[in-house]
Amino acid sequence: MTTVWVCEQLDSMGLVQACIASCDETQARECLQSFQDNLDEHQKSEGWTARLRTVESWDEVPVTPLKLSR
Repeated sequence: MTTVWVCEQLDSMGLVQACIASCDETQARECLQSFQDNLDEHQKSEGWTARLRTVESWDEVPVTPLKLSR
């Protein structure tokens, strides 16, 4: 079993606008921070969010992500 860290940026409707996936937790947390930092005030007021979650395989990643590896 592989743990895949999925970082997603979601718009106010809950649609994924950006997705980065990695098997490296540190790298995924850095991506989450970047996603949060890059939301502008208008997006935040509209309800955009960033989240980090895990899945057990690449097949469970909901969209085609940018895959990061070190």
